[in-house]
Amino acid sequence: MPRRAARVLTLLELLQSGGTRTVAELADRLGVDGRTVRRYVDQLVDLDVPVESVRGRYGGYRLGRGYRVPPLMFGDEEALAVLLGLVAGRRAGLTTAQRTANETAAAKIRRVLPRHLAGRLDAVLESLSFTEGLGDFASPDAGVLLTLADAVRHRRPVSVRHTDREGRGGDRTLHPYGIVAHAGRWYVTGKDAGRDEDRTFRLDRITDARTLPGSFEVPEDVDPAARLVTGFATAAYRYEVTLRVRATPEHLRTHLPATVATLEEHEPGWQRVEIHAEHLDWLPPVLAALDRPFVIEGPPELRTLMRDFAARLTTYAARTPPTEDHPGG
Repeated sequence: MPRRAARVLTLLELLQSGGTRTVAELADRLGVDGRTVRRYVDQLVDLDVPVESVRGRYGGYRLGRGYRVPPLMFGDEEALAVLLGLVAGRRAGLTTAQRTANETAAAKIRRVLPRHLAGRLDAVLESLSFTEGLGDFASPDAGVLLTLADAVRHRRPVSVRHTDREGRGGDRTLHPYGIVAHAGRWYVTGKDAGRDEDRTFRLDRITDARTLPGSFEVPEDVDPAARLVTGFATAAYRYEVTLRVRATPEHLRTHLPATVATLEEHEPGWQRVEIHAEHLDWLPPVLAALDRPFVIEGPPELRTLMRDFAARLTTYAARTPPTEDHPGG
């Protein structure tokens, strides 16, 4: 995992700066708990880094005397994993000082990379975008990611072998517009040339990617991250829910993110909300949490669920606390 690898490297840097570091201090600097710090220390020891445990009131961890980090030699996948971890870290709410350290670390790594590898990683960084759905991002297949990123950068079609959610595999010719990291997964958005339609594919379901001859034109003002989010909200599911809610878009987005619902102003003060869902039972508590007037346009099943939910709340609210004479309430 890129984030874990980055934290282990950060731990090593903290220890190399000298002195004894307490577990509490290291946990605070790394943003983890004490048990995780000890696990990271064990990983450094497994790599033959001489980390010493210091007992006592002011104890903690320190590096053995005279130890220095040797020159780092990264393979393609290792360099990609580290840089992706640093890039993802910039999106994780870091402080200004942490962001600066993050950027300088990335710059140092890129300076020592071979020219051919640095160019391929530049292609990844140029083609990559993030949505607001952050998470711990698993490393994608390096070969697939580098090939797709190069195709995005040079507008080259690619042949991908993709497996759908039902387990059916097949080859597709894709004109890739961009690579998006969303909620712990990696996606490529683009045009499926065989079907002449925009598609989004998960990278972990692509087992092979090969660049094809030729080139393609990217539509103007294309936003891969926005296309991904909109695609989630408008995907074909069993139910198509339409609502009118008297609320601001900002308030609605606190409960209905862009990956779940699309919004459109219906009249001053009211928003028309569309939701595509396979199940409806999760919607009543969400609508109640909005605490705003709303009108259900459809489907009728949602009205029934909402009435049942309101009846349950009314029943719960009518209950009285238990007494000695009536212990059951």
